[in-house]
Amino acid sequence: MLSVIVIDDHPLVGNGIAMMVKDVSYLQIVSICKNGKEGLEYLENNKPDVILLDISLPDIDGLELCALIRKQNKDVKILGLTSTNEAGIITRLLANGGNGYLLKNMERDELLMAIDEVMNNRVFLSQAANQKILEQFQSVGDAVRNSPLLTRREKEILGLLQEGHTGPQIAEKLFLSPYTVETHRKNLMQKLNANTTQQLLNIAQKNKLL
Repeated sequence: MLSVIVIDDHPLVGNGIAMMVKDVSYLQIVSICKNGKEGLEYLENNKPDVILLDISLPDIDGLELCALIRKQNKDVKILGLTSTNEAGIITRLLANGGNGYLLKNMERDELLMAIDEVMNNRVFLSQAANQKILEQFQSVGDAVRNSPLLTRREKEILGLLQEGHTGPQIAEKLFLSPYTVETHRKNLMQKLNANTTQQLLNIAQKNKLL
């Protein structure tokens, strides 16, 4: 028999989950805690197999609570519960020791699948959460592909330009000829589609190249 606790400040969620799994022979909802304090008090004397943890609690941030629980108990499986499907929250939950992530509008089959997966030491993300993560990586990939590729020397010169150094000063600092520095500056302006040095620096900052 797997013991499960729910930490959620909305009674409808806790009671709804209890009703959802009431006829599942291998699961038992042993406690429904309405805030983080109650959850921590229960966990002082009890070691459930699974915790269904609301990310938005009234008294403590659910992500912080996840990290605290994980520090105290290395074995319990923690599934985050939320109505907000944000990639940043998903990744922070996993970084804080969570084993999976479910949206509160989940179906019964998805909940049971999630519990089964985490009990088998696998990470579970709801289908919607999976899509959000993929979108995040897609956007990061697009940003990388669309960013101009700069050489190490170009980045070095760009940084010195930002610091206010002139071409001759950069040449002296890097032991290069003024002509070489000017060539690099022109290449930078061409790559970033800039007409002036100030515009070059503005575009570089916007693209996080500085």
